[in-house]
Amino acid sequence: MNQNWHGTLIRHMLLLVTGCLLVGLISGYYGWSLAIGLGLYLGWTLKQLLRLHEWLRQHKPDEAPPDGYGLWGEVFDSIYHLQRRDQRVRGRLQAVIDRVQESTAALKDAVIMLDSDGNLEWWNRAAETLLGLKTPQDSGQPVTNLVRHPRFKEYFEQDNYEEALEIPSPTNDRVRIQLYLTRYGNNEHLMLVRDVTRIHQLEQMRKDFVANVSHELRTPLTVICGYLETLLDNVEEVNPRWSRALQQMQQQGSRMQTLLNDLLLLAKLEATDYPSDNHPVAVQSLLQTIKNDAQALSGERGQYITLEADPSVLLKGSEGELRSAFSNLVFNAVKYTQDTGTIRIRWWADQHGAHLSVQDSGIGIDSKHLPRLTERFYRVDSSRNSNTGGTGLGLAIVKHVLLRHRARLEISSVLGHGSTFTCHFAPAQVSRSPAIAAKD
Repeated sequence: MNQNWHGTLIRHMLLLVTGCLLVGLISGYYGWSLAIGLGLYLGWTLKQLLRLHEWLRQHKPDEAPPDGYGLWGEVFDSIYHLQRRDQRVRGRLQAVIDRVQESTAALKDAVIMLDSDGNLEWWNRAAETLLGLKTPQDSGQPVTNLVRHPRFKEYFEQDNYEEALEIPSPTNDRVRIQLYLTRYGNNEHLMLVRDVTRIHQLEQMRKDFVANVSHELRTPLTVICGYLETLLDNVEEVNPRWSRALQQMQQQGSRMQTLLNDLLLLAKLEATDYPSDNHPVAVQSLLQTIKNDAQALSGERGQYITLEADPSVLLKGSEGELRSAFSNLVFNAVKYTQDTGTIRIRWWADQHGAHLSVQDSGIGIDSKHLPRLTERFYRVDSSRNSNTGGTGLGLAIVKHVLLRHRARLEISSVLGHGSTFTCHFAPAQVSRSPAIAAKD
């Protein structure tokens, strides 16, 4: 393929025409000589084209091309070299694919590739153990048909995969698995599954330990606080000098009781995934009660607390749990907002679900603390909890209540300019009050 094809073709045509004209000069039939010459050339060209077609249709991978002459010989050789190069490239790609498949097959974690509709395309051997997938009959099946846990379907259909999902394995209820979903390419999904049974057992042991210790400490603390209250009522008869010490002991005892109650509530929230008393809750009246309590907590501080709530928007869930979560957010706003500050509570619904917002003009929180605010006992400033009497568990309780109600907490804050805590509830958790909706 060293010659210029275009020039070679022109030279061949000139030679053919020249030869035909010479034959016409000898015979005296120029037209017939040119027609016969061109016809013979066309026939030869068609024959070479048929040979090329037959070779492309029936040739084996390493079979050499047929012998050709002139331009057609170069065409045969060029196609052959292109095929050999393509085979080498495909061989290298196949080697890479084989190596990736071998390495993923050796993983203890499951790797599953899904198309944009959630149908199974490929998985490694660990997926067969952890999820019970079967090769090849499950190929092309929707993953939600094979992993039928209700929380997995909700997790797969949502748009946000920042948090992992932990559920029992479809093959063994005693095995706990953790699933991670990632989108890539043309909206395909890559799902990673790992066995977290040991971690789950350790976490369960921790929960049981905290719950048992909290329960056992409750009785002696109740006795101690009861005797302290009795002594305070009769301190003048006992010894007036003990008054301050008894008051401090009672204060710390009450704080310890609050801490134990919060720990027991957290243990209860972590025990199940869904609230047992799941029914529509009138959030507007619930927030009105919380607002009144917050106003009483604010006392003489002159804080301005407002409530804007849509009475027709109800929320499916446990009223007690929601009261605990919402009151934590509102009371925190009261505690950390300066005197004469403003606190705005809003409850509304839109096409994305229902939302509760608690906005204050308080001291604010540095952005570096925001990701860890819902951790247990995490304190932005250790002095703040001692000053306000907090246990460090309030936002952890809020987080677990929201998780049980298929919701998430969004926190935004600017240091020195206040904070906004927003609870976002999925549309499935929202219902409307028929009576109020009819009036509207």
